[in-house]
Amino acid sequence: MSMNQRQRERLLQEITELAPQALLGSLSETYRRCGNRKCRCHADGPKHGPHLYLSYRGPAGKTTGYYVPEAAHAAARKGVEAWGRVQACLRQLGIANKEQVIPSKPRNQRKNILS
Repeated sequence: MSMNQRQRERLLQEITELAPQALLGSLSETYRRCGNRKCRCHADGPKHGPHLYLSYRGPAGKTTGYYVPEAAHAAARKGVEAWGRVQACLRQLGIANKEQVIPSKPRNQRKNILS
């Protein structure tokens, strides 16, 4: 499927808009026990949380995680979502660029080549 110039410009515009807030990584919520032995969390009561963490794989391939303060939860969620959308846009552009450089052949032509 060929991408026209308008579609390409729309994807590039979306990437430009999302890039400033894009945040690499994934989010996870944890529940923990505190240091107070008399607290409900050490008995059968609920643990403290949720605590939000952002994890990503660094340049050396090691996964690193960071605590996200409660005041930054919404921004972190929005940033990770933006990162996913930027990746999806880049994937679409990459496929379109490949089609410009190396066009796909119709299926029936492939059979003739293989025969």
